Amino acid sequence: MTPKERVIAALRHIEPDRVPTGENGVDGRLVEQILGRQTLFNMGMKELEALWGGRREEVVHDYCTAHVDLARKLEWDYVRVPFVPAVTALQHPQMTGPHSWIDPEGFEVHFNPDAGNVIVRKHFPNLTVDDLPDPEEPFTVDTTQLEAIRYAVKELGETHFIIARSPLDGTFPWLETVGMEEFLISMMTNPDFVYRAIDVYVTHSIEYFKAMKDAGVDAIMTTDDYCDNRGPMMGKKLFRKFILPGIRRQSEAIHGLGLYFIKHTDGNLWDILEDLIDSGIDGWHGIQPRIGMDLALLKERFGDKLCLFGGVDCETLIAGTPETVREEVRYAIKHAGPGGGLVVTNSNVIQPGTQLENYYGMRNAISKYGRYPITF
Repeated sequence: MTPKERVIAALRHIEPDRVPTGENGVDGRLVEQILGRQTLFNMGMKELEALWGGRREEVVHDYCTAHVDLARKLEWDYVRVPFVPAVTALQHPQMTGPHSWIDPEGFEVHFNPDAGNVIVRKHFPNLTVDDLPDPEEPFTVDTTQLEAIRYAVKELGETHFIIARSPLDGTFPWLETVGMEEFLISMMTNPDFVYRAIDVYVTHSIEYFKAMKDAGVDAIMTTDDYCDNRGPMMGKKLFRKFILPGIRRQSEAIHGLGLYFIKHTDGNLWDILEDLIDSGIDGWHGIQPRIGMDLALLKERFGDKLCLFGGVDCETLIAGTPETVREEVRYAIKHAGPGGGLVVTNSNVIQPGTQLENYYGMRNAISKYGRYPITF
């Protein structure tokens, strides 16, 4: 079977020749170790300084080649490819510290190099419903940001399963509006604002989906997180009231384009997992076994309805050993692999601090245990 055929079989709950695998992203320092060359892809401040210094073409080149070369060298079946940085985001900002600066709207943002290169505003604007965009107004996608996706499709599209990461989810748009705390409060105090914000940004996200379809991908992944380690941050009732309808809109749009819908959202999802399945998602990525999202139990309860993308906690790849990593892979394949419906990957992205020997231990364990029929 080809890598693409393996992933499609898993999504259809059919046993392929072996359990498919892949990753959502790899920290740039580990990319350099694996590929044996320097890169600007996913390199945090080094990447940002290159962009601000007028070296976007180099950054985009590394985005393109890193995804393709990693998939080939590590024998991934799927590869998730993001949008590349926009041309319009290149001027050097006013720095307020070694990892903070003023964004184009005048707000200070902080960069966390130890948390997967996360950039978040320190403060957010005070917006009213009238300040939000009109969902009926045309929204134009910057197609220059599709360069890495197009490259991956050109190089791997015939053989591998290509997932495009949408740069906008929109179902929980706190980052695009007033910040998480205020957005959660608004669910109780200002529901019109929340409804309008989700309508706007889900509508925009669907335009991104159309552009990614045109680029030739097999699936789309959205990445808003709804839960922490205790459960949904807004509670089950408000999740169903505000967020679930937007996921259903996206599911309908993605399937209408003939694509698969893979949802990334981590945390403790037990309270909302049935709702996510009912919304029509095909696969779920973001499974964290160490906080109670046990793959054996997930397979028992939902294995016939949902393809599970997981198996190894990203923390294990940092603080564990090759032996503990191999045991997590073995457990995942033994309990969630039979009958298909499993794609082995880590619980998020390959984070800063991941030990190369641990990741190679994961790869070796997938090869050792992942052949069908699963008999151990």
